[in-house]
Amino acid sequence: MDALANPAVSFVVVIIIGAAAGWILEQVMRTSWLSKQIAGPGRVLLTSALVGIAGSFIGYNLAILLIQARGTSIVPFIGAILGAALILFAWRTIRI
Repeated sequence: MDALANPAVSFVVVIIIGAAAGWILEQVMRTSWLSKQIAGPGRVLLTSALVGIAGSFIGYNLAILLIQARGTSIVPFIGAILGAALILFAWRTIRI
């Protein structure tokens, strides 16, 4: 049995994709000094990881709905990467 067909493995992979996307975005687009002083540096990173996880779940499920891929397809994981990137970018640019 292929490991990616297992729902538990897919769940963990999507969480890892989202957290990694949040961490990478935080490294590339640094938070302002004032924001780190108010929220703390750990909370900013945690928030970015959680938003990335939410985006990866949205992208993963939308990819499954759009292409009806089940099982061993890698396309939903590409959708998870794109969803995390899109939601993180929108969150960083629209945030007040």
